[in-house]
Amino acid sequence: MSEDIGFAGCVESIESAYEFMLAYAAQGRDKEGVGGDGPSIRNFLKGMSAALGEVTGAAKIQFDATNADNAAQLGAYNDVLGQDADRAKAAVDLVLSVPVITSQLVDNLNASIHLRACLTSMFLMDEALRLSKAP
Repeated sequence: MSEDIGFAGCVESIESAYEFMLAYAAQGRDKEGVGGDGPSIRNFLKGMSAALGEVTGAAKIQFDATNADNAAQLGAYNDVLGQDADRAKAAVDLVLSVPVITSQLVDNLNASIHLRACLTSMFLMDEALRLSKAP
């Protein structure tokens, strides 16, 4: 991502791509761009990949700025989020590397434990950051 969108922007990009992926998988497409107008699955996946590459750096900037008492715990969990994001990014990048993105391929990505772990870790971090803001 070319601009600094922050942690909330990374979360939004990843979450909106995942929601689009769920709808795409349900359409039964065997070819990209066939069967309807609308946004490209590749564009959503590219945005997701970029956000996955930035999410931990953006989270660190946010929790460093909070001066929260639990900064050490936030930092330790950010390492876990980083591992999950790296694995999910590898899966997304694999899908982007194939010439045709089918509904079945996206359905398999949606079911990936790596992507699901990353989403859960990201939502946990988001809520922890929200609740850890210094008074």
